[in-house]
Amino acid sequence: MGLLRIMMPPKLQLLAVVAFAVAMLFLENQIQKLEESRSKLERAIARHEVREIEQRHTMDGPRQDAVLDEEEDMVIIYNRVPKTASTSFTNIAYDLCAKNKYHVLHINTTKNNPVMSLQDQVRFVKNITSWKEMKPGFYHGHVSYLDFAKFGVKKKPIYINVIRDPIERLVSYYYFLRFGDDYRPGLRRRKQGDKKTFDECVAEGGSDCAPEKLWLQIPFFCGHSSECWNVGSRWAMDQAKYNLINEYFLVGVTEELEDFIMLLEAALPRFFRGATELYRTGKKSHLRKTTEKKLPTKQTIAKLQQSDIWKMENEFYEFALEQFQFIRAHAVREKDGDLYILAQNFFYEKIYPKSN
Repeated sequence: MGLLRIMMPPKLQLLAVVAFAVAMLFLENQIQKLEESRSKLERAIARHEVREIEQRHTMDGPRQDAVLDEEEDMVIIYNRVPKTASTSFTNIAYDLCAKNKYHVLHINTTKNNPVMSLQDQVRFVKNITSWKEMKPGFYHGHVSYLDFAKFGVKKKPIYINVIRDPIERLVSYYYFLRFGDDYRPGLRRRKQGDKKTFDECVAEGGSDCAPEKLWLQIPFFCGHSSECWNVGSRWAMDQAKYNLINEYFLVGVTEELEDFIMLLEAALPRFFRGATELYRTGKKSHLRKTTEKKLPTKQTIAKLQQSDIWKMENEFYEFALEQFQFIRAHAVREKDGDLYILAQNFFYEKIYPKSN
């Protein structure tokens, strides 16, 4: 029996196409409104949480004029680079904050813009330094380095960070924009529906996989100067290296995240006591994994490596890796395949004048 085909007049076909397009636009609009409502709700909840904490501290007794001791006055800023295992590491801070008695605050910038306006820089510096109710505090967010000394601050916060092989980071971010991850699988991503692989994107010269997209870790460490965001700037890379050595307490690499956590626990136990064991055994440490990620071919990698931008970002990554491994080599010893933190390796002697 032949198939019965119902032919629609051209006008009806056109109307059907228009109706479908209108329906899709309506759905897109509703999704956008839901996203805006969710964002407003998140901000309202955050404001409520802050008020609750401030009220609790007020009930516990006045603290504004109290002088905090060194450890209680400590503030850590983790200005996390996207797609460097930052969520995995931040989850550890959240899991430990109640037990180790410190506050964790997410720096939520509009549209994840890593560059703050001048007035927001002033507000942020003032908050960090004078908000005693939030000390000791661990702040994290996708914000480029900010030099607190420029604002006349005597006690600067402690900066830490993690970076990643630049191509691996870009590949992860490319698929994250299209397929999301297992952290919030139902959330609609900006490039959702685009099935093009990273290899296909590079072969076609697409904008989402262009070498310019590699330029991110250098400006995050360079900071808020305009030259930092000038793609391919040698000055920006030199400044990023300077800041990494002189302004950051410790910078780890994604590929050796456990060692980074181990060093932090040894050096800053006020915040990270128990972090290494939690990372090894806790479920949240491996929580966020990009979905549908396909490793690029050797040809794709070779094409990106021809770019001067990759060469600079990779040079910065290798510089950070060498520095991290140098610090680790002087802090740990290996035994039977495991790393062990060294005990205190100095002491004082020949103390004069002698007490009676």
